[in-house]
Formats: sequence, C-alpha cells, structure tokens
Amino acid sequence: MSPRSIAIVGAGLSGLVLARVLQMHGIESTVYEGEASADARGQGGALDMHEESGQYALREADLYEQFRRLTQPQGETMRVLDKAGTVFIDHEPEGGYGGRPEIERTALRNLLIRSLDPGRIVWNHKVTTARTLDDGRHELTFADGGSTTADLLVGADGTWSKVRPLVSAATPRYGGISYLELHLSDVEVRHPDLAALVGPGSMFALSDNKALMGHGGTDIHLGASLRVPQDWAATRGVDWTDTTAAREALLKEFADWSPDLTDLIRKCDDTIILRLIYTLPTGHSWPRIPGVTLVGDAAHVMSPFAGEGANLALLDGTELALAIVAHEDDVEAALAQYETAMFPRAAAAAEMSAQGLDMCFAPDSPRAVVDFFSGLGVPVV
Repeated sequence: MSPRSIAIVGAGLSGLVLARVLQMHGIESTVYEGEASADARGQGGALDMHEESGQYALREADLYEQFRRLTQPQGETMRVLDKAGTVFIDHEPEGGYGGRPEIERTALRNLLIRSLDPGRIVWNHKVTTARTLDDGRHELTFADGGSTTADLLVGADGTWSKVRPLVSAATPRYGGISYLELHLSDVEVRHPDLAALVGPGSMFALSDNKALMGHGGTDIHLGASLRVPQDWAATRGVDWTDTTAAREALLKEFADWSPDLTDLIRKCDDTIILRLIYTLPTGHSWPRIPGVTLVGDAAHVMSPFAGEGANLALLDGTELALAIVAHEDDVEAALAQYETAMFPRAAAAAEMSAQGLDMCFAPDSPRAVVDFFSGLGVPVV
C-alpha cells in the first residue's frame, strides 16, 4: 500500500505538481508552506516550458490545455544585444510560436494551486527543523512551535532546504553572479520605447561580465546582473533596500552602457530586490535514505542560465509521483526509481547551466551567446 502519510515541504512548482499527480491517482499528501497565502509575495517573471519536461509534467497533471490558454503570445521571441545597443539577434519563431511556450511563473503556480483539493496545502507553516525518529518516521517542527510526522517526507523547499540535511551534507555555494531584480509595469502605456526595446519575449543585453536580461510583455521583468565577488553588494556602501540608492549604484555600474538600455534601470518601478545566485555542486546526489527525498531546487539548485530549473522541478515532482503510484506497496522502490533517473538528468542540466553562465558573463560577450544560437539555426542580424 502507499505510505500512510506523505508530507511535502514547500508549495513551489515541484511540490505542487507532486501533490497534484498523487491526488489524481487517489493518494493523499499534505503540502506545508511557510508563506501565509498564495499571493504573499511575487513569484518572478516568465518561464519557458520545455516539451520533454515542463510540458510533459503538465500533461501528466491534466493541466496542459489550461496552461496553453495562459501562455504569452510572441513570448518566444528573442533579442541579443551588446552594451552599445547593437542588435545581433532579433528572432521571432515562425508564426510567433516555437516549441517552448512562455508563461508567467505566478500564473503557472496559481494554476497548480487551484488544481488541488481544499486543505491540501497548509499555509503559514514554516518548517524550522526536520528529523528522523527512532521508528523511521519523520518529524517536522514549525516556526509556531507545532510539529507533525509523516511516513514519507519530500523536501520541495528550495535552495535553503530544511529537509536536505537528512540526506546530504552539501550546502549551496555562491555561483559568482549578483543581480538586482527590476520590474517595469504597464510598459506599453507608460514606457512604449522600452517595451519596443525589450520586445514581447526574452532580451539578453550582454557585455563586460555584466547583463541586463529579462522578459517583456505587459510588464518587463528584468535582472541587472554582474559577475562579482560574493561580498560585492555588502562592500558598496549602498542600502540596497533604498530604491533611489540602488538605482544610482546600478547606473554607476552600467555607466558606459547605452542610455536606451540604462533607462530600464532609470525608469524601473520602486521595488528593487537584491539576489545572489547560489548553486549546489554539479552532480549532487545522496545514498538512498529510507522514507525521504528531495525535488526541485532542494535537490539540484543551479544557475538560471539554461532555463532548466523550473522545468526540472516540474519533471521531478511528476516523476516522483508516478513512481509512488507504480510502487504503492514499496515506497523505497519508488524513491530508488525516481532518484536513479533524477541524478544524471540534474547533473547534465547543471553542467548546461554552468556553461550558459560562462557564455553570458565573459569579457567578449555576447559573442559566445550569438555563436550558440547561430549554431541552433537562429539567424544573426
């Protein structure tokens, strides 16, 4: 029989799709999420869904048609520029659609949340510790002092997972990139020039180990990124929570860039969020630990420069759910099946992500990025 109780820590994409596919097959689980509600914070920009992973997962979750209705027209267009504003690639797939439809992360997460039965997600339950009891069950302790136990524990709780220490001593390390998350809302009305500059899809403006990378549409979601030491932000003497100070500091960093590009910083909304890129070692794995496993970033957080993270998260959750369904009488066989397939695919994606980072952040960028896409048949201007 299936495990008597399944606890999933984290209501991100991997945890939600895991719960959804289990629910479809009549297997109950509970998702514990530290945030107070689905809209407690922004979820970031657009995601491109890959056919063999993200789209596959949404088909298995019986959500594919709803997903397609939420995708962004022309979201697969792509522009590659340098700091002078020289355009090297300005590509729109034939008919406006390629094989990787774009969707806002918030829309995708909400789709998954709505697909779950009421009460399946327990909000405002931040996990502080996870431990294995003498009887083999697993105990979660929450920030409010409460606790719960489960037969099967799945860590879907991201980069700083509280479940990961049960299976691995690995900790995330700084990946060499710091970035400021920027947003420009209602750009077609407020900033039509910037809407045209970015386009409706992805934009990569790259030079000198720096980047302005993001995605257009009704709103522009952008990262002003730099390849710098880990203490870069702390040693600038800047209060990064002060929007005016953060803008001024960024404009100094990008002072020799085209004013058209730096207007993306100058005119951004009054919410700027500093983030550092962290990664787990490429090939991160662990021995089979009874009754516990990891999915998504908890298992293999990597840099975002190959577009694999969200797709792998969805695939992880789906493949784990299907393995549990296939081995309802032997949860260890299910976990072994899942991990045996997950480890090598995550290692390959992490290597791709590391290579993508090196292509984007180089003294001669965007040359390597242009050559890469050209090699895939994307025309160069």
